[in-house]
Amino acid sequence: MEVPMQLARIIISENDDQQIIILKETKGTRNFPIVIGIAEAAAIDRRLKKRSTPRPPTHELLASVIKYLGGKVERVVINDLRDRTFFALLHIRQGDKVIQIDSRPSDAIALGIGQDVPIFVEEKVLEAVT
Repeated sequence: MEVPMQLARIIISENDDQQIIILKETKGTRNFPIVIGIAEAAAIDRRLKKRSTPRPPTHELLASVIKYLGGKVERVVINDLRDRTFFALLHIRQGDKVIQIDSRPSDAIALGIGQDVPIFVEEKVLEAVT
């Protein structure tokens, strides 16, 4: 079962290589942190604040490529946790089919956040971290 989540916080520390995002259950109280890199944290923060850049960074480039190829990101699903590493899938609709692409959660969220794409977490992952 997939549980709807929302990005609750981004914790950016300029003195540390590891940044944190916190996902919170949309209709509940469970939440958990994911450690991400500074580049991904900056991309998520920039896309949330709708800040543009002179040239398209990676996540904007990927969004443009998906759109150009007739696709639309429908959802982000954090579907697994192995050896303290989270795994995610991007669900991309292209015509009448949905393609699932393996992704790091931070990249999937950075891509989806700029397009108001819903975030889900598999129940088994939530049970493992809460």
